[in-house]
Amino acid sequence: MKILVTGAAGFIGSHLSEHLADLGHNVRGLDSFTDYYSKDLKISNVNQLHKKGITFSTLDIAEDDINLIVSDVDIVYHLAAQPGISAKTPFDTYYRNNIHATHRLLEAAKLCENLKGFINISTSSVYGSDATGDESTEPKPTSYYGVTKLAAEQLVLALSRNQGFPACSLRLFSVYGPRERPEKLYPKLISSLLEDKEFPLYEGSDKHLRSYTYIDDIVHGLIAPLNNLDSCMGEIFNIGTDVAITTDEGIRIVEEIIGKKARIKKVPKRSGDQLRTHANIDKARRILDYKPNTTVSEGLKQEVEWYEKHILGKINLWPDEPALSE
Repeated sequence: MKILVTGAAGFIGSHLSEHLADLGHNVRGLDSFTDYYSKDLKISNVNQLHKKGITFSTLDIAEDDINLIVSDVDIVYHLAAQPGISAKTPFDTYYRNNIHATHRLLEAAKLCENLKGFINISTSSVYGSDATGDESTEPKPTSYYGVTKLAAEQLVLALSRNQGFPACSLRLFSVYGPRERPEKLYPKLISSLLEDKEFPLYEGSDKHLRSYTYIDDIVHGLIAPLNNLDSCMGEIFNIGTDVAITTDEGIRIVEEIIGKKARIKKVPKRSGDQLRTHANIDKARRILDYKPNTTVSEGLKQEVEWYEKHILGKINLWPDEPALSE
């Protein structure tokens, strides 16, 4: 099938694009290279996509003409978004990149005669501070990110409900692994340990519960709807692991892998952060045959090895003032 992946230069999008290409699909990647984090990391990701024969376009969904690149695809995976809950990112940016961009992509996809599925990538952040229920749980987002991702999801599903548009939405939980965004917990922690730097940690976040889900398990969940499109349309699925640990436990695992204790510097707590995420994946198991099986220890070992091989001394993930850890 011809598949378009938006946000293909990013962490999850690049892995998804590679896996789809490995399955024999004709994959097109699209990304606008926003400056939210290191462009060098995104360029490194795209270089890996080129090796897989994936075509790539630099386009901004929120303002560029995207009709041509969408016009003849069978599947759209929509990952492009404004991520994170940084206080430095204004609401207008979240609105532009999450709501407005999604609306423009939908308008283009509606004109595509071959479209078999529009797979929207959402987030556990739509649930709010406690993301432990199933897909029927009332969303209570506590951040601009969660609010605008929920709005984007509802744009997609409203089109499905009203016009039979072939769409579904996947809510991802705490994804980690090689190529992870630099401002996230594990890249910051790994960097601080390997480079003997202080590790800034938000006050109280060590007790936060997380369904840390390895990137390969996430990608398997993203690909699963392709095998059962009819049963997925109009539906929402939680995609994560139903094994949850605290952030403190995650820190201890990385310390053990590297063989060194972190020099933790506590900083004021962050507004809008989630306190508990514990993915209920019963629906995904039942309909998608989704089976995450990577332990946090296994996944973090892979991420440490990636950082040592591809980042340490090669790419500066924080060219400006570094963001604080989650």
